[in-house]
Amino acid sequence: MRVVVTGGAGFLGSHLCERLLARGDSVVCLDNFVTGSAANLAHLAHDPRLEVVEVDVTDDIDVAGEVDLVLHFASPASPVDYLKLPIETLKVGSIGTLHALDLAQRTGARFVLASTSEVYGDPAVHPQPESYWGNVNPVGPRGVYDEAKRFAEAITLAYRTTHGVDTGIVRIFNTFGPRMRPNDGRAIPNFIRQALAGEPVTVAGDGSQTRSICYVDDLVDGILAMADSGHAGPVNVGNPHEISMLALARWVIELTGSSSSVEHIARPVDDPTVRQPDTTLAVELLGWQPRVEIEDALQRTIEWFRQEAAHGLDLPPLTPDDTEHILSGH
Repeated sequence: MRVVVTGGAGFLGSHLCERLLARGDSVVCLDNFVTGSAANLAHLAHDPRLEVVEVDVTDDIDVAGEVDLVLHFASPASPVDYLKLPIETLKVGSIGTLHALDLAQRTGARFVLASTSEVYGDPAVHPQPESYWGNVNPVGPRGVYDEAKRFAEAITLAYRTTHGVDTGIVRIFNTFGPRMRPNDGRAIPNFIRQALAGEPVTVAGDGSQTRSICYVDDLVDGILAMADSGHAGPVNVGNPHEISMLALARWVIELTGSSSSVEHIARPVDDPTVRQPDTTLAVELLGWQPRVEIEDALQRTIEWFRQEAAHGLDLPPLTPDDTEHILSGH
């Protein structure tokens, strides 16, 4: 197939590009490199089946030729990013999704939206099934991301019912693995970076709030299972392994062999108290469930961070000239 991946230079997007190429597809990666990085695609740069286009999908999406599948993953996904880029986050969830859907409609491609567990907000139902409408504060600081994704879901369904576009929606729960930015503000990269540096590992509040964490390889399996199906969704894709943030911090300290202590800091506004997917639909409709044990996944991720640190993980980000060098082959 020929697959368009918006946000293809991001953490999840780059893993999708890699897996699609590995299974024999050709890939058009669209990214404006605001939160994504050309370095995430550097190991794929010489594959002639990968085309990388630097573009803001809120401006337009113009991909020539046949397209079989559109995976819409363009969006800031970390609180550090979407709190700094609130308008851009809302635009990519609305205008960017509209443009990606238009591309799918023009080409007759299947369209899969990367939605998020954040559509459930601070849930009053636990675990969260797809039938739950959520508990979101639209005017809170996290609302720019939560509501952008909720709108994206609504317009995706509208294109399916109004224009007959073959659409699917996946609600992604907390995912981790190699290529996460060490300073992106999410718990696992933050904990690992601090532990490897011997710094205090900072836990928000008392650390009793929970998340359900999924390794990136498992998540990509679930996304592609959804893409290859005809299901509309939404379908939760995530690992039901629920853990408190305090327990996770202590686990990371143990696995890294660090002498770091735990330091409690203020808890962010509207920080969800619990998070756990009900994955019944994913199992029944897609035949999917996570396979990688969490401890193994954490060890793989820690080792990647350790190796990157040895090669200058905290060096400044790539310059425009560096990015141009990686893109120049396409």
